[in-house]
Amino acid sequence: MGEHGTWFDYLNRFSWWQTINEKAEHAFGRGWKAMAFQESHFTLTPVLVALVVLAFVVYGGLKFRAGLASADGGLVPPRKMNLRNFFEVMTESVYGMVEGAMGEKNARRFFPLVATLWCWVLFGNLIGLVPGFVSPNDTLKTNLALALVVFFATHIYGVKEHGLAYFKHFLGPSLALAPLMLPIELVSHLARPVSLSLRLMGNMIADHKVVFSFFALVPLLVPLPFMILGLLICLVQAIVFCTLTMVYLSMAVEHEEH
Repeated sequence: MGEHGTWFDYLNRFSWWQTINEKAEHAFGRGWKAMAFQESHFTLTPVLVALVVLAFVVYGGLKFRAGLASADGGLVPPRKMNLRNFFEVMTESVYGMVEGAMGEKNARRFFPLVATLWCWVLFGNLIGLVPGFVSPNDTLKTNLALALVVFFATHIYGVKEHGLAYFKHFLGPSLALAPLMLPIELVSHLARPVSLSLRLMGNMIADHKVVFSFFALVPLLVPLPFMILGLLICLVQAIVFCTLTMVYLSMAVEHEEH
């Protein structure tokens, strides 16, 4: 199995899967080439891996919900660490992070969005460290979709909070500075999804290439320190992505003090 090989490659042996791939490539692939992108090499593997990540997160969420619905209301933890405990600790930690960054009121409001992004980015990064899988966050398409969700959510919540007056901050503190501030603000806001998507993709590609390189050279013991470092990188990238999301949302809904 090569660097880009996965367990899903075995599906190519079946004619029905080849037909699905051909139809998907015809519908979503691109025929043009550019210096920065070359050929597209269209594949449904990131979609399948994303479904695996989604299934794991949903299963963990159901375990967490079942624990809350127990007779003790989830107050008494199980004797052994299990998936329910893991999701409980993770949920409490993420909520504490959101509350510390945005305050109690906004934490309740934006926690579902931030926690969803956290679960997706974290487990999407971690699955890339499992032999035979790739991270869906290695692709620009996936990361750009996540970044656009944050981009549009920021402005939607900003308009809900301030109305059309939300767009006044694009003009600066006074109309005299509007010709200067408007282009700067537009570039700043448009750069946000680019920064979010490229940062996550670049770090994940670099991390997984390093791990695979040492795994290909010496598959026993030697890759372990780099896999541990990869775990740290996956966690840090999830923190960075969610932290920037909270910063953007806080800036959009904050009220100026007069």
